[in-house]
Amino acid sequence: MKPIKGTWFEFRHHNPPEGKYWNPVCRNFTDEQWRCKVREMRDFGMEYIVLLCTSLVYEDEAESYFPTDIYPFAEDMVCENPIEVLLDECDRCGIKVFLSTGFYGVWTNTYDNMTSPEVTARAFRAMDELLRLYGHHASFYGWYYPDETCINGHFLEEFITYVNAYSAHAREIDPSKKTLIAPYGTNILVADDEYVEQLKRLDVDVIAYQDEIGVRKSSPDDTGAYFAALRKAHDKAGRSALWADMEVFSFEGDVYRSALIPAGMERVEKQLEAISPYVDTVLCYQYLGMFNQPSTNAFCGHPDSIAFYKDYMEYKKRIEK
Repeated sequence: MKPIKGTWFEFRHHNPPEGKYWNPVCRNFTDEQWRCKVREMRDFGMEYIVLLCTSLVYEDEAESYFPTDIYPFAEDMVCENPIEVLLDECDRCGIKVFLSTGFYGVWTNTYDNMTSPEVTARAFRAMDELLRLYGHHASFYGWYYPDETCINGHFLEEFITYVNAYSAHAREIDPSKKTLIAPYGTNILVADDEYVEQLKRLDVDVIAYQDEIGVRKSSPDDTGAYFAALRKAHDKAGRSALWADMEVFSFEGDVYRSALIPAGMERVEKQLEAISPYVDTVLCYQYLGMFNQPSTNAFCGHPDSIAFYKDYMEYKKRIEK
């Protein structure tokens, strides 16, 4: 059984109803509270952090989380340079960070963001600036492309073009950085020879497929077969590493329209049991808001998050014996 080795991370959850239990709190986190949260993740066993967005754009507002003139810095955010704080603490904790290349267009407009020359130009300028500002950090491990697509049978050709263009720019400015995507549609993709050929053409180091259990599209009874088929396809393609983006949340009410809350260990154990034989590494979406270390100085999320943390740590001790 594989433990959780990484998590997505954010300074503001992009979907306001979902972030009900931590968005207002995190806005007021001090530098030390963000550092405390990173240390919690180290204690949890995290080796990787994937920053969801370096800027966040809505129809009527936009904000960035680093010094740039692309978008204004996040208003009323207590921490003045959160990406610097994140990377500096990850340096100390030995955690590897994938920095996001988005969102440099409205976050819900995935297809437009992938295909728009204007969005691409902003994203590439942001990558250049992020590397200049933070490239000295040992923890700055790679890039994450957040404009995720649905694999409806097979990848859209536009998505392959998007990924390959971003990877070409990433290698041009720093060939040492790894690249990661986390597509959805795991329950409807077709891992046939055509898919294998697409994988061969897709220039990315890691594909962390969403298991889609939190969003109620799959169940642990299904995902083992999905990832078994993906394992065969990835082995044939011989290119990208096969990771999982395992959803550790449930919804308080309607999907996408209500708060995210901890899923509970009974379900998570089944999720891990289903996918562990097939994936190289398990990431989760996400530690922030779903887990809290007991007696933390940086509590954020649902009250059940402390019990969820304790239950997972007991489970982790059992599987690592």
